[in-house]
Amino acid sequence: AARNRSEPPLARRPRALAGPVVAPSRAFAARASSRAPAASAIRRASSSGERARDRVDTTSSDASRTRTSDRSDRSFAAVFASAAIAPRRSHPQGGADTSPGSLSPVARLLHVASTAGAGFDPAGNMAAANTAHSVGMIAAWYFSNIGVILLNKYLLSVYGFRFPVFLTTCHMAMCALLSLIVRASGIAPRQSVKNRAHLRKIGVLGVIFVASVVAGNVSLQHIPVSFNQAIGATTPFFTAVLSLCIMRQKETMQVYATLVPIVLGIVVASRAEPLFHLFGFLACVTATFCRALKSVIQGMLLSNESERMDSINLLLYMSPIALSVLSVASTVMEPEAFGVFYDNCAESPRFFFIITLNCVLAFSVNLTNFLVTKCTSPLTLQVLGNAKGAVAVVVSILLFKNPVSVVGMFGYAVTIVGVAWYSSAKKKAPGDRRGKREGVGNSALGGGRMSEKV
Repeated sequence: AARNRSEPPLARRPRALAGPVVAPSRAFAARASSRAPAASAIRRASSSGERARDRVDTTSSDASRTRTSDRSDRSFAAVFASAAIAPRRSHPQGGADTSPGSLSPVARLLHVASTAGAGFDPAGNMAAANTAHSVGMIAAWYFSNIGVILLNKYLLSVYGFRFPVFLTTCHMAMCALLSLIVRASGIAPRQSVKNRAHLRKIGVLGVIFVASVVAGNVSLQHIPVSFNQAIGATTPFFTAVLSLCIMRQKETMQVYATLVPIVLGIVVASRAEPLFHLFGFLACVTATFCRALKSVIQGMLLSNESERMDSINLLLYMSPIALSVLSVASTVMEPEAFGVFYDNCAESPRFFFIITLNCVLAFSVNLTNFLVTKCTSPLTLQVLGNAKGAVAVVVSILLFKNPVSVVGMFGYAVTIVGVAWYSSAKKKAPGDRRGKREGVGNSALGGGRMSEKV
């Protein structure tokens, strides 16, 4: 070994490469064997340390990737949350418009996904439900009003059941029955008659109500629905005149000015009506006059706030009175009506179905009238009533094919414009609260309003 260490490297390298490997000495082998366990232990320890470091590095790397993923997710959510909140346009009054229609497509998708789950907006859903309920009630009110007018015309004129008093009696019987059912169900609040004087006032209104309904049904026997509705639109004229004559209530000059186109339009429509019938015209004018008279009388009789009733409760107490009056009138004026009614029902189930539907719609007019006023306002119902007459005219012309003239339609349009002007003037009149409760073609009964299209 000393010799090998003393030899230069260049001399030792060729011999090591060229000759055979010389076996180590016993001492060297002994020292190497003694060092082997320690070296093995060192290698095992080193290997264990390296594996531990690898595990630590792996765990650290996984934790780092997790933190990075969390940061990325939070950044992703923040970006989309800002996109869902940030609108594409600003509100006209300042600030951000966060309505769904103002969001970007991606944000709108996220809005829909969020509302589809547990995070929906209860207030928004409640507002949508209330709107749908109001629209449904208005549609039902329109259908009931127009349906009962058209069925009255069909039964009294087309079908040939010429007993308007008996038909009105059937309406009152159905209204009395269904009013009890509705009141028992709790849809309408319970209101009671205060005393005998209160009952007498309701009785007076019931008699006037019967006169207006019967006269209106009589007119449908002789004149078309379009002309009937045109005459009925003049109710504000008779209301203003009767208020001045009976209650000494003066209106503003603007309100009186609105009566000119109302009367002028109906005069033009009457002169140009192809199916003009004098008796039918007088009956319809009488019905309109009684309708306005009832509106004025109820304002005078039921002036006390405690005596006011909604349309359902007022109909409940008026129906028996009206039914008793109509039963006597039908027996005297139309003695053969019940026999014809019984024979028609026995021969034609279709007739029984039509007259039953007509009676149900007669009550539905008052029920939907009450519900629409409850979910909107009396003023909204007044505006809807102005448009109802025009819709009824168009539908009746399409169904019954009655001839109309351009001049007649122009006159009716002038009347409708005058009625709309009258409604606006009454709303602006100082100190006039009753004008907001008056209906066109209907009357305000005890704070509520009850239709007379029965």
